[in-house]
Amino acid sequence: MLDNPPLLKIHRGHRRPDPALLERFRGAQTSHLVDAMDGRGAMDYRIKPMDPERAAFVGPALTAFAYPADVVGVFGALAEAQPGDVIVVANDSYTTTAVVGDLVIGMMRNKGVAAFVTDGLARDRAGIVATGLPTFAAGIIPASPAANGPGEVGAPVVCGGIPVRSGDIVVGDADGVVVVPVERAEAVLAALDAVRAAEAKAVAAVESGATETEKLRKIMATAVILGG
Repeated sequence: MLDNPPLLKIHRGHRRPDPALLERFRGAQTSHLVDAMDGRGAMDYRIKPMDPERAAFVGPALTAFAYPADVVGVFGALAEAQPGDVIVVANDSYTTTAVVGDLVIGMMRNKGVAAFVTDGLARDRAGIVATGLPTFAAGIIPASPAANGPGEVGAPVVCGGIPVRSGDIVVGDADGVVVVPVERAEAVLAALDAVRAAEAKAVAAVESGATETEKLRKIMATAVILGG
C-alpha cells in the first residue's frame, strides 16, 4: 500500500425501493424467498439473530465495510442511516473482536433502523436483546474492536457469501437473512406466490395424514432393490 486510505469513505445516491414494494415482502418466510429465487439469496448459516423471538424484519440495505478489528465502517453506517434501513456490515467474517455492541445497536434503534446484519461478531448480547432491534451476527465475543479505520459506507459488499448493494431488499426471520436484488423484486414476488400456494397444499396434505409425496413415490418407483 503506497498511501494510507481515508479513515472513512461514503458513497451516496443509491436508489431506494418504494415503501409499497417493501411492504409486499413483509412477513415473507426466508425459506419461501429462497425457494422463489431458485435456492439462492440466503446468507451463511452462522448469521443468526441475537433474539429469535424478535427477528422478523424487512427493509432496504445500507451497506458498509468494517475493516477486521475495527468499527469505523459501522459508525459511518450509523451516521448515514435513514429510518427503515437495514444496516449490512461486511467484516471479512472476522472472529477475534466484535464489530458491534449494545450501545451502537441502541443508537441504531433510536434512529429508526429496521435491523442490523453482519458476518462478524457482536458483544453485549443481553444489552442488544434489550434494545429490541433485530440484530444478526455470526456469533458473540466479549473482545472490543478499535476505531482506526479504514471503513466504507454505501459501496457493494459481500456479506455471508451473498453480494449486497445499498437499496437491495433484505428480509430476516429466526432462520436467517435473505437478500433480494431490487431489480428482481417483482419476479421474486410472483414466484413467491407460487411457492406459498405449493407450501399450503403440502401442509394441508401432511395435516391430513400424508406419509409420502408424489416426488417420493416416483423416486421409490425407480429404486433398485437389493437383497439382504
